[in-house]
Amino acid sequence: MLLNGNDVIVGLMRSNTAPDDSREAGTSKVRLQARKQEFVRDAIWTAAIDLFAEKGFEETTVDDIVAAAGTSRRTFFRYFESKRDLIAQPVESYGASLTKAIEACPVGLPSAKLFRHVVMEVAQRTVSDSRMRKVMAIAAKHPAAREAQLSRVAEVQDRVAHAFAHRCQDELTAHVLAALTLSALSLTYRVWFSKGKKDLASAAQQVFSELAKAIC
Repeated sequence: MLLNGNDVIVGLMRSNTAPDDSREAGTSKVRLQARKQEFVRDAIWTAAIDLFAEKGFEETTVDDIVAAAGTSRRTFFRYFESKRDLIAQPVESYGASLTKAIEACPVGLPSAKLFRHVVMEVAQRTVSDSRMRKVMAIAAKHPAAREAQLSRVAEVQDRVAHAFAHRCQDELTAHVLAALTLSALSLTYRVWFSKGKKDLASAAQQVFSELAKAIC
């Protein structure tokens, strides 16, 4: 059978578009898989946090978590190494929030103003998330959960120092700002919880004031 000109053109169009269509289909499949994994991971994490808040961190077992999440132990360990790993996961998000807040600040901002801005920005963002407030409450009540989170702090501090290094004149200043930022945030959350402060800004201002007294 002979092919006419239109047949040749159509054949070339198909041969040219097929790989693209295949790539698009492959990309969509990868994205769908990623969303599915994120959904499962989030379901496990949310179920665990609810149980930690209700039953206690040490009292909650992996079996309790997978039952509440409607999944299996095998799936749990695909995403988390242990309960300690799970409760420490928000620390990584915390580090990402700090880095973004630093990067979003205007270039040339004095160190003191940069420090205060980052503390306030991240503190407000953290407590506006009801799940993060629950995580902080769990860590405040259960020493084992708090220790699990503290085990990741050094890693976060290095990450924050690296972000500050792009805004500071020297490496030492960057590390000092990173240490002060994490300490100020920790104290702000503590005052906010223990003192019953309704306004997070007032808790932060109290920390800034005490910090200034201590330094001077």
